[in-house]
Amino acid sequence: MLFDFSGTLMVTGPPDRRLAALLEDAGIELTEAEVHEWARRLERSGGLPGGHSSAVIPEEIRATWERRDLEPAAHRRSYTWLIRHAGWPWPELADAVYDGCTRPDAWTPYPDTLPTLRALKEHGVRTAVVSNVGWDPRPVLAAHGVADLFDAILLSYEEGHCKPDPVLFKTACARLDTDPGRALMVGDDRRADGGAEAVGIHTFYVDPLPARERLDGFAPLLAEALSRTPRRDAPAG
Repeated sequence: MLFDFSGTLMVTGPPDRRLAALLEDAGIELTEAEVHEWARRLERSGGLPGGHSSAVIPEEIRATWERRDLEPAAHRRSYTWLIRHAGWPWPELADAVYDGCTRPDAWTPYPDTLPTLRALKEHGVRTAVVSNVGWDPRPVLAAHGVADLFDAILLSYEEGHCKPDPVLFKTACARLDTDPGRALMVGDDRRADGGAEAVGIHTFYVDPLPARERLDGFAPLLAEALSRTPRRDAPAG
């Protein structure tokens, strides 16, 4: 099984607390209501990695934006540009806002992520992360006890290809030593993750909801997978 990262395995939490701590460290005093308003404004701008994506990307940064998941520098430039141009009055803090979105405490696994991955591992199902991302989420996965449950982690900026490019899906199957026809791509983006279908990989979609609103998104997937795969310790015959 191949899993997307953001919106599938894990999701970012509300940025209010992180933003309040950042502003406090910088000696900027705002009310709770003001912090909340700035957090919403940054979310609406699309400038927070892992959060809402801006529907309209200005021509000024379009070329950089299109390379964001292939080059870490382009990823940072794209998001910090959106932060600075959201009316944010502290441009010197744009990089700190960006960095805060990539730290483990900014992310939460969905409630059934760990149970699902553990069950798959117990049944000998090989798994991989396949993500379009311009920064390294391994520390996030490790901090939440998820990284060691995967057999491979493929990141677009390291592989040089982004979903829906079939090359990335073929590479993932090769890393897991499996035929695409026996694989399943689990994701939340029907365009990007749906590219798996072009190479014969079946797809399963979840909704990128807040964690508290998606308690068992993997339940149908897990039931189907385990019905087809015996446990490693099951008796033969």
